[in-house]
Amino acid sequence: MMENTRSRSHRRVWQGVKRTWGREMGPHPHLQRVGTSQQRTSGRQRGLWQSALGTLNPNPTDSCPLYLNYATVAALPSRVSRHNSPSAAQFITRLVRNCLPGGVNRCIVMVCERSEVFASACALARAFPLFTHRSSASRRTEKKTVTVEFFLVGQNNGPIEVATLKCLASAAEGIRLAARIVDTPCNEMNTDNFLEEIKKVGKDLGITPTIIRDEELKERGFGGIYGVGKAALHPPALAVLSHTPDGATQTIAWVGKGIVYDTGGLSIKGKTTMPGMKRDCGGAAAILGAFKATVKQGFKDNLHAVFCLAENAVGPRATRPDDIHVLYSGKTVEINNTDAEGRLILADGVAYACKDLGADIILDMATLTGAQGIATGKYHAAVLTNNEEWEKACVKAGRNCGDLVHPLVYCPELHFSEFTSAVADMKNSVADRDNTPSSCAGLFIASHIGFDWPGVWVHIDIAAPVHAGERATGYGVALLLSLFGGASEDPLLNMVSPLGCNGDFPPDDMERDSKRRRLV
Repeated sequence: MMENTRSRSHRRVWQGVKRTWGREMGPHPHLQRVGTSQQRTSGRQRGLWQSALGTLNPNPTDSCPLYLNYATVAALPSRVSRHNSPSAAQFITRLVRNCLPGGVNRCIVMVCERSEVFASACALARAFPLFTHRSSASRRTEKKTVTVEFFLVGQNNGPIEVATLKCLASAAEGIRLAARIVDTPCNEMNTDNFLEEIKKVGKDLGITPTIIRDEELKERGFGGIYGVGKAALHPPALAVLSHTPDGATQTIAWVGKGIVYDTGGLSIKGKTTMPGMKRDCGGAAAILGAFKATVKQGFKDNLHAVFCLAENAVGPRATRPDDIHVLYSGKTVEINNTDAEGRLILADGVAYACKDLGADIILDMATLTGAQGIATGKYHAAVLTNNEEWEKACVKAGRNCGDLVHPLVYCPELHFSEFTSAVADMKNSVADRDNTPSSCAGLFIASHIGFDWPGVWVHIDIAAPVHAGERATGYGVALLLSLFGGASEDPLLNMVSPLGCNGDFPPDDMERDSKRRRLV
């Protein structure tokens, strides 16, 4: 339940009950601007508040306990670099996870500017994962409650609208849904269970999913998805949720990699690299969470969420190196590495989006390559796209929402030769692993819609930021909400989107391509 607070300069995102333990946080200058009459502390304790602020050193973060650890004040960095989010979203999540006092009823007061509300709310949602199998949690009878309030400073610091609160709640729900799926082990989140999650979202939205499974995949030519998943107990599937409103002017497809577990297949992973491979469905999970939030907030264009689901298992029916598969694009692929399976299922997914859904814009999201973490690091996903303006838009959207992104080299004329095969159209793994492997993996996917395809293709590799330590982050939900917010009916998503009528694209570029102009 959500309701307004008495203060005209902040509102609650989630309503809790009796406040017992709390945290107030924000950039140091913002904390200094908080009037003592509006603080959680009383006017008699002005000295305590100022003393606490005086001890903080926000480089990058610092915190100070108050009232015998019943409350904590924490400072975020006052400045961030050009490749970081102005909201300092990663620091928000880290501070809350590490420093929020315990207790059943907890309260967080976030001091920030209005432009940082969306990213800050998403960062807070990441700090409260849903999945746990700890026995102590099952014995707990009392329900924990977290109340989040925003105290707005700077320009436009009036009350937050109810519509904005609903948008923040939808985004938080989507992030926590994605993180829960990624955190759940494969003995509970196999392809059957993932399909149930898709059906639940569809039911909530009044959408019946299209599902193609098992031998039907083979019969209809989905050689990538079928070849990867045919050895598993639970059969592979392609599932689609479609939102087709009246008046739509373009068609967008989000394609998610949903490998519920990746042993590597016959090119099997080692004992140190296989643990954690339950997270290989992070792209599909993020798209599911983002689709739910996007449609709930109102979306003006056709939007299809395509889920490519499989378990890359070992068994008598497993794909072998040297096998040749015919993918949905009609192209033939010689398998030289069964552990390069994600690109095979995504190739089928993007080809389906192009051929069957008639998409103008195709975005695929995947935990695709370990090399992504080397190329762009732990916090920034990698973006590869055939469109320079969309590359810029992805980077800006990441800064607006806290799901950071950095570009990869897009140069198929130099790199696609890495997949040369003597007996098929291509191999599925590069010849030279030192030659921008993350870019090459993305190019493999793009080749199945064609490098001359006139639409917009965007590939997001989230292998590293999909988790922080041993917990899923729900990465990708906020990014998609921000990137495509220009086509949303929600004012907050319009504001955080780099695209739309207020976007940065040059008028000449917008006029040159009418289909792209509708969104950008």
